Amino acid sequence: MASTLFQQGLGTLQSHCHFGSSGFNQYYGDASFKLISKGFKVDISLMRLRSYCSKRKCLSVIHASTSQSAVVDPVSTPSNNTTSDAKKKTKEAALILIRHGESMWNEKNLFTGCVDVPLTKKGVEEAIEAGKRISNIPVDMIYTSALIRAKMTAMLAMTQHRRKKVPIIQHDENEQARAWSQIFSEETKKQCIPVITAWQLNERMYGELQGLNKQETADRYGKEQVHEWRRSYDIPPPNGESLEMCAERAVAYFREHIEPQLLRGKNVMIAAHGNSLRSIIMYLDKLTSQEVISLELSTGIPMLYIFKEGRFIRRGSPVAPTEAGVYAYTKTLAQYREKLDDMFQ
Repeated sequence: MASTLFQQGLGTLQSHCHFGSSGFNQYYGDASFKLISKGFKVDISLMRLRSYCSKRKCLSVIHASTSQSAVVDPVSTPSNNTTSDAKKKTKEAALILIRHGESMWNEKNLFTGCVDVPLTKKGVEEAIEAGKRISNIPVDMIYTSALIRAKMTAMLAMTQHRRKKVPIIQHDENEQARAWSQIFSEETKKQCIPVITAWQLNERMYGELQGLNKQETADRYGKEQVHEWRRSYDIPPPNGESLEMCAERAVAYFREHIEPQLLRGKNVMIAAHGNSLRSIIMYLDKLTSQEVISLELSTGIPMLYIFKEGRFIRRGSPVAPTEAGVYAYTKTLAQYREKLDDMFQ
């Protein structure tokens, strides 16, 4: 599943591009376009996006046209416009989901849940590799769980981003914390990315299984019972949370706090956990309770969605050898990448 590229959604997609090079074609995933002479302003309209899906395959066909239009700077941080502005048809936002890298209790095969365990050396490397894979994707805001393994993953990933903006954890727990963490330089603020931590994005609480060895627990209670605790949708472990209970808090937080940022055109990264992210993906992809229990997310592997006109379009997970092929870039993301190339040559 992680290696499959999906494109879903109907409607008109537009992005405004200003290209500085000339005379050759650029290909991003299944879409291609031609860069024209320096100084031209191009309005590339994806007139129709159709998905032909079977049980095993998704094939998308894109028809494009070009015309003269205005220039948009894709590297500039999206402004906080009104809700009506945010819903303009040309708005597009990236949503990146990353499950934290391997933790020290993952390595020891222990049930972790909400115990606050750091990454292993391998987990650090996975987070850095994840950062390399998203280094050309715009990020304006970061959300993580309250657990250190998710926060470490987000911070390490951003060390690899080409924009070199600094992720800053927002401390809103009390008035003093807010006052003491203020930044008094507007120029510095422009080079920072707010990081918001939320317990609602935590891993599901495994109750009395937390800290137990998974194999020893299976030997004690039986494989079928442990499998039911781990993989059923609505059956919790003793004094713990089911996936359904985890989904209630994670999806509610996503809809109340994160989705409005996407509507404003903000590009968002979420670093969280297997079950909280499965819950969010269930909402994004409209999965059933039976479909979500079979969903597996690898540690340290980003997944990209495009939020457009109120729809979430899955663009894939970066497991293929080439970045462009993996992400099947939209025109807006392609333009952002070109701008980065111009800036950091």
